[in-house]
Order: sequence, then structure tokens, then C-alpha cells
Amino acid sequence: MAVATRRSLTLETLLKLGRVSNLPTVWTNVLTGTVLAGGSAWSGRTSIVALAMSLFYIGGMFLNDYCDRSVDARERPRRPIPAGEISERMVAAIACVLLVAGMALIAMFGMAAAAGGLALALAIVGYDFFHKGNPSAPLIMGLCRGLVYCTAAAAAVGGVSGTVGVAAGTILAFTAGLTYAARQENLDRIGKLWPLLLLAAPMIVALPALLQGTLALLVYLALVGCVCCAVYLLARLPVPGSVPRAVGLLIAGISLVDAALLASANAVPAALMASVGFAATLLLQKYIPGT
Repeated sequence: MAVATRRSLTLETLLKLGRVSNLPTVWTNVLTGTVLAGGSAWSGRTSIVALAMSLFYIGGMFLNDYCDRSVDARERPRRPIPAGEISERMVAAIACVLLVAGMALIAMFGMAAAAGGLALALAIVGYDFFHKGNPSAPLIMGLCRGLVYCTAAAAAVGGVSGTVGVAAGTILAFTAGLTYAARQENLDRIGKLWPLLLLAAPMIVALPALLQGTLALLVYLALVGCVCCAVYLLARLPVPGSVPRAVGLLIAGISLVDAALLASANAVPAALMASVGFAATLLLQKYIPGT
């Protein structure tokens, strides 16, 4: 693998490797899992859980670049490792430190939370090492998001309720559909659109939001609009750049899934906060690539 001459390590490189523009979606996942479990959205505990999940996310992104370094050298030579911005060994070391730190933080909240954190770490590592050519990889990525819900719930109340379980399955389905689209990003085309039907899962599960008042209705419609816009971008190919734009929109849309699920549970203030995560993610993606 040809690698460019090593340059000085910069903060920009670290932010790019961690894909930190997508962190608001992780925080809204934590908010959703916590509130649906009956925990407090505004406690110091929730902030620490959000930090732990952020470490898991960034560590997973670093590990993803390490595992994809050979492919990136061919298809995305501007990524930090093939561009010579950082060594592959340093990327792997940082990934390990971040994942271990995330585990240490989440273990503070008991055995159930620690078990959720361990399952999440295993899912992240499994996805990063085995996603290439693996037809089940989108489901594993979806499982990672679902486990954020479950781990946050376990940290908040010591267990995972049926409500949280259904929500976790919903975000799993949405993320799997999103990941299918993202796997086509470098080709800038979509071969078969049927897996994108998974994107409809949150709109079905969150239908009770229609009965929770005007604000909840607006949150639900925002999710519908986001998904419809993304699917339109995918279906109108071969317009150049459609797939990356759709993928970035759907990643930000994870926060709208969170918001719709919260709205369906009549947790409207939390739903509005989750909606802010959507706007924040889109804004950050303008400066730091989200994929």
C-alpha cells in the first residue's frame, strides 16, 4: 500500500478521523434511551453516559479507518492514513484507548450498564473488522445504535424495558437502511433500493406522535420530510453527489428518529432537544466530513 509522506499531526486530522460532526446523533441516542427508560434527561449521570458513548463512537470511527486503510488507499486516498497525515499504528492505538475509556466510564453505573457497554464494544469491533463484503454488516451497524439506547437505559434505571427494546429495534432498522446507502457512497449509485424500506420503521413505530399535539406532529413531519428527501436524492441518480448528500442527511436524521420516538411517548421537550441534534449535525458536516 502506497502511503504519502507523513505530515505533522493536526487537530483537523483527529476530528476527521473521529467523524465528530455526527456526535450530536450519539447524544440524542443517549437522551432517547434515558428518557424512554424513565430516567432524567438533565442529570449529571446522563452527561457522563453521553461522554462514554462519544468515546465509543469516536474510537469506532478511528478503528474503522484503521481497518479500511488498504481500501481507502485505492478509493479514498484523501483519508488521513493514506494521505500520510497520521500513522496506522497511532490510529489503532487511539482507537483502543478510546474504547477502553468508554468501557471504564460506563461501568461506573453498574453491571447492566457494563454489560451493555461490552456488547457495544464487541459490535463496534466486529463491524469494523468484518464489514467489507459482509451482507449482514448494516444490521451490525444498526445493532451498535440500538445498544446505545439499551446501555443508556441500563445506566439510568438498571435495566432495559420493553419500550426501550422496541425503540432499539427501530433505530437498528433505520441505521441498517442508512448503512446500506452509505456502502454505495463511493460508487455514487444505488443498485437496489429495497433495503431502504427499513427507513420507514421509525415512521411506523412513532405514529402515536400524531396524537400528542402540534409540536409532536411537527417533529414527526420533520422526520418524514428528511427521509423522503434522502430517498429522492438516491432515486434520482446518476446525478453526481446524490449518494453522499443523501447519506449525510440520513445520518443527521438519526436525531429526528430519536425526536419522533420521544414525541410518540409524549416527551415533547426532550423531542425538541433531539431535533436540535439534527440541525447541529448538518451544520457540523459542512466543516468536518461525516462519512
